[in-house]
Amino acid sequence: MKTCAEIALFVATIGISVSVYAAEPQSAVSDKQIEVRQESYAPGMGEIMGLTQMRHSKLWFAGNARNWDLASYELDEIKEGLEDAVKYHPVFKKDAPISAILAKYMAQPLNDLSQSIETKDRTKFRRSFDSLTNACNACHQAASQGFIVIKRPRVSSFSNQEFAVKAK
Repeated sequence: MKTCAEIALFVATIGISVSVYAAEPQSAVSDKQIEVRQESYAPGMGEIMGLTQMRHSKLWFAGNARNWDLASYELDEIKEGLEDAVKYHPVFKKDAPISAILAKYMAQPLNDLSQSIETKDRTKFRRSFDSLTNACNACHQAASQGFIVIKRPRVSSFSNQEFAVKAK
């Protein structure tokens, strides 16, 4: 019988908790929900650049496989990531103006790479990809992060993605 008493006490406690919550004014509940929704997440520069590095790798494998649609997609994602870097971290580590650094080092290589993808020129793609990679490293140097060195990927880390063009 002791177990029945414990169960009854537990049920009564739950009932009281539920009725207290139900008695709380809806505006208070809504205010709490609004507070949580208003807190916005700003990705750190490391998160942005980590995703950019992933896109850089995928871009290489897509272009090398002549999957121009995927290469174009990955290049657009890189551009969006760089825009986010400017938006969320206009000045990095107190002395690196990201917009100016990106304009100086990244604009031309990104444009050249975009043209190589549009013209579906694998030779130009490889050359412009290497230029982009060099620009990434120059950008890191300019932002006092020269210890981060990017290179052309050799092996795909994405064994769960097909980079070859699929027959339609």
